[in-house]
Amino acid sequence: MNSPLTLQRGLSGDVKSLDLLRARAGQDPRAAVKEAARQFEAVFMQELLKSMRATTMASGLTDNAGSDLGTEWLDQQYATRLAGLPGGLADMIARQLERHLGPPATPPGPGPSTPRPLPAALSAPRALGPQGEFLRQHWSAAQIASRETGIPEHFILAQAAHESGWGRREIRNADGTPSHNVFGIKATGGWQGKVAEVVTTEYVNGEPRKMVQKFRAYDSLHEAYRDYARLIKNNQRYARVIEQGHTAQGFAQGLQDAGYATDPAYADKLTRVINTTLRLQRATS
Repeated sequence: MNSPLTLQRGLSGDVKSLDLLRARAGQDPRAAVKEAARQFEAVFMQELLKSMRATTMASGLTDNAGSDLGTEWLDQQYATRLAGLPGGLADMIARQLERHLGPPATPPGPGPSTPRPLPAALSAPRALGPQGEFLRQHWSAAQIASRETGIPEHFILAQAAHESGWGRREIRNADGTPSHNVFGIKATGGWQGKVAEVVTTEYVNGEPRKMVQKFRAYDSLHEAYRDYARLIKNNQRYARVIEQGHTAQGFAQGLQDAGYATDPAYADKLTRVINTTLRLQRATS
């Protein structure tokens, strides 16, 4: 006779959970795919643990229905905790299933030819000080990068603010003119454009070091944001940034994991700037 845990551990055993998964699939298919893959991995892991236990542990005199139920409950807890870890079976299943979903749907709102209007709090020059002025000047360029990558513009603006110190540490050319490289993109990967050389801080084995680096130089902010969008969208290294870019923590941690910067605290610092950016956009002038 099956125990209650056995009856409930399958993907279709819990009717309420299945109904919630169906509802989520209608609202957000990709999120539903990830959750279904995680549940499947949990079931697989539980069966694997059960099989391993059966082949390595002989039945004892103290085995009974109560101990079997406790063991099964423990296996279920282990399986639930193990399921969904990065690089696991759930990730592999989700990637395979997502190939059949096509490209991510365009989020509701203005179309590609209709940029979102500047928030009222940022519309007045210098209304919110240097930080508000930075966001106002970069807003239209960030809209372009947002439409091309699907990443919210305030996340992109926050990264530009973090990399450039809200414009105060912008990389400059040898003659002192701005390079417009607010994302700190180095002149690597076959870059054929203009270059600016500056002294910067890099972390080597967790220790900060000053060194001269070559960075890309642009003719305008719009050109810089378009190049940033191409880098994030077309480089497989940043695939998880696109996948996780709908949340601040996912975006920031994805960049750090991909090695965008050598600072070991990059994700935490960028998340704080994202929160500041959101507060500025929501403030009243």
